[in-house]
Amino acid sequence: MKTIDDIDKTNVPRHVAVIMDGNGRWAQRQSEIRLYGHQHAIQAVRDTVEAAARLQIDYLTLYTFSTENWNRPKDEVDGLMQLMIKAVEDETETLLKNNVRLLVIGDIDRVPETSRKSVLKCCADTAANTGTTLVMALSYSSRWEIGKALRSMAANVAEGTLKPENIDEGTLRKYLETKDMPDPDLLIRTGGELRVSNFLLWQMAYTEFYFTDILWPDFRMGDFYEAVFQFQNRQRRYGKTGDQVKK
Repeated sequence: MKTIDDIDKTNVPRHVAVIMDGNGRWAQRQSEIRLYGHQHAIQAVRDTVEAAARLQIDYLTLYTFSTENWNRPKDEVDGLMQLMIKAVEDETETLLKNNVRLLVIGDIDRVPETSRKSVLKCCADTAANTGTTLVMALSYSSRWEIGKALRSMAANVAEGTLKPENIDEGTLRKYLETKDMPDPDLLIRTGGELRVSNFLLWQMAYTEFYFTDILWPDFRMGDFYEAVFQFQNRQRRYGKTGDQVKK
């Protein structure tokens, strides 16, 4: 397992996105209900945020709850919302101590009021922090995000404030939830699944993927460093040849 000393501090990704998968399977292996796995995933979040802060990574986006997750059993969803309130309240002091700013992206109007207020209060309390920005993708999916962006663009065209002939990739970017962030350089997915699950689809056009069989509750700081180390040993070509990139 890698340590921070193995990482080239001059070549860290600006933005790391994480799909935190495996909580339910972890709980099943303990002969417990799925919520037990979610409860024991908090340490993995702590370790990941601390590792990102130590490496001075600009943005860390965690896929906290997808729009598809609303289709899960009601008792699990309710439990997750309560767990989120407690986690945000418990971790605010640590975020402040580590100079971490919290942002949220997603359709948060669907989130229960108590949970939504808790998250937004933490965002306000940490707004002045200048270190790593921790982004909670909450009630988020990429197709929802792109649909929302297209509706806003269509409304601006109808108003006459946007001309169709002026629409390009840069225009769409301005309407996305992530408009003020760089695209992810690295995606980490735990739990052994090899898919992106409707997460930051537009933004991950040139993202490097790192998949691990480790279930999320077992993911620790050294595992994050391992992912960053693997990222640093890849050549990012963006459609160019290897020789062009070396020049």
